[in-house]
Amino acid sequence: MTEAASPWLVLKLAHEFYGKSPQALAAEESRRIAVIAQRQAEIERRVLASVEAAGVVLPAAIIERALAEIRARYDSEDDYRADLMRADLSPDSLRAAVEHDLLVEAVLERVAGRAPMVSDTDVEIFYLQNHAKFAKPETRTLRHILVTINDALPGSERHAAAAKIAAILARLRKDPTRFAEQALKHSECPTAMNGGLLGTLPRGQLYAALDAVAFALPAGSLSDIVESPLGFHILWCEKIDPARTVPLAEAREKVRAHLTEQRRQAAQKAWIASLPAA
Repeated sequence: MTEAASPWLVLKLAHEFYGKSPQALAAEESRRIAVIAQRQAEIERRVLASVEAAGVVLPAAIIERALAEIRARYDSEDDYRADLMRADLSPDSLRAAVEHDLLVEAVLERVAGRAPMVSDTDVEIFYLQNHAKFAKPETRTLRHILVTINDALPGSERHAAAAKIAAILARLRKDPTRFAEQALKHSECPTAMNGGLLGTLPRGQLYAALDAVAFALPAGSLSDIVESPLGFHILWCEKIDPARTVPLAEAREKVRAHLTEQRRQAAQKAWIASLPAA
């Protein structure tokens, strides 16, 4: 007879798939979680019934640390216990569920450790066969100042916004090094708190009008006034990183980590598939 999935597993899956508590799930969502939880519970039962699991011992300190991390998410003991009750859990059943999870993870970690090592040749073959993945587009480090247009708000009408942005541009043309200061003082975008920094961006991340201007600017230069659906902008191109292909020397360790994780997951999946069914 198949055992029911634990409340803890249902709780985890509900948050993982839908970002909700089990009680907040719609009927169809609840049915889907029940099916997934049942399947996951059966896999975990098979994992813990394996020969590999017999030799796994969890230090108590690991369990205590995991429980402490869960408890730290709550402001008070009352909030913590109330949430446990809503999830049909008690401190004791939570401890048992956490220990169960950690045991499953430990067994799977042991199995993953059997995966063959990734050699330098493996890395080089992957790099050569996937050369296009290592192409990086041109990016630009950009700042902007935004003045919004709102004809229903006195002082923000189109003519007032145009006058304000023109005055800012005039000051910056005299001294472009004041861009971050002027953004902090005058920009009506949350980026103002960081000197108007939009970040390091490839093409296509901004409104079309802004994108066209931003990617035509030389490094260290200021744009004219540009209008977008948000309002009037001034752009500053701080730096240009040209398009390039990441060399093997730079990509080697990331490729090795990627292939290692692939092999670990493959080893785990193959081992789980080999376990006897209930």
